[in-house]
Amino acid sequence: MDHLWTPRRKRLAILFSLCSFRAMAIHGRGAQLARVPDRFGLAAREADGDWMDEREGLDGPGPKLRTTVTLEHPRSILTFNRSPDIPFDRSVNAYRGCEHGCIYCYARPTHAYHDLSPGLDFETKLFAKPDAARLLRETLAKPGYAPAPIAMGTNTDPYQPIEGRYRITREILQLCLELRHPVTITTKSARVIDDLDLLTELARHRLTAVGISVTSLDPRLSGLLEPRASSPAKRLDALEKLVVAGVPAHVSVAPVIPSITDEFMEGILAAAAERGVRSASWIMVRLPHEVAPLFREWLDTHFPDRAGKVMSIVQAVRGGKDYDAKFFTRMKPEGIWADLIRTRFRVACRKYGIGKAEIDLDCTQFRKPSRNGQLDLF
Repeated sequence: MDHLWTPRRKRLAILFSLCSFRAMAIHGRGAQLARVPDRFGLAAREADGDWMDEREGLDGPGPKLRTTVTLEHPRSILTFNRSPDIPFDRSVNAYRGCEHGCIYCYARPTHAYHDLSPGLDFETKLFAKPDAARLLRETLAKPGYAPAPIAMGTNTDPYQPIEGRYRITREILQLCLELRHPVTITTKSARVIDDLDLLTELARHRLTAVGISVTSLDPRLSGLLEPRASSPAKRLDALEKLVVAGVPAHVSVAPVIPSITDEFMEGILAAAAERGVRSASWIMVRLPHEVAPLFREWLDTHFPDRAGKVMSIVQAVRGGKDYDAKFFTRMKPEGIWADLIRTRFRVACRKYGIGKAEIDLDCTQFRKPSRNGQLDLF
């Protein structure tokens, strides 16, 4: 029958195999394998028939994706911004990329600046900055520096799994405690408790506040959305431990994904309140640049029955587009759906005795280090 295996039949077989492979979810990762359009014209990498034939059967498991970490040695570490709709003006990111693999992460497009994919590369090809604490000390020692809270976790999570090995976040917290510099943390990892000793001492001096985002209460759904982040239960337990230790703790119901996670809003707020959390916020899912096609593919893979409905609501609150990048609008969705979620959040907060986050950290205790690394006496 070999004479029936014509070039046309072979091409059709390969095409069918590729389509089947695309439909399979990659276990333990957020992004899938479809090509991601990008703004910089990077070369696309696609599987071909020869590679497919080498797999363990056409529909067998693909190669396991390994996480790699490259040490990066930047010249500075403190980043300043002038965005009028962001409540901080400076931040530190100890890592580039994030192994948590959250499919909705708005930081994914930053990997494209390094000729890397905002998809799988973002969650498998990571960068660590081991000089971060030293660079920060040098910046804080500059004559014109004026203290204000440093935000950590604004781009990639400071407590992603590789923090357990590199401990860069801990070094930064040790420096902030030494210099009495205020610092805030946003994370979706229970690993933040590893630094409870430092956070407790920082809180005693009114120098820190910690926000933990909880997306759902369903561990299976969380495993699809945020494959390598802590489970919802562990995040809630971490919030309770922070509260007990006297560390200002905040729960962020973020992001809210309509028809996927919005059903958990009231439950998350109730669970947080039971653990003593007294402030909360919510953020609608944001899909800038390459995040939108990645998210669409994730929906097609895991929730094909409601993918159209989800994107219809997302576009309804973003002026008919996948994303609206205008200041304030990007943080404040509009329309009936947004008003409904906003009302639900407000009612639930009132019911459970939760208010808005009011971060009031003390900048007056700051001890400027000298240029040689020692503290100034005056």
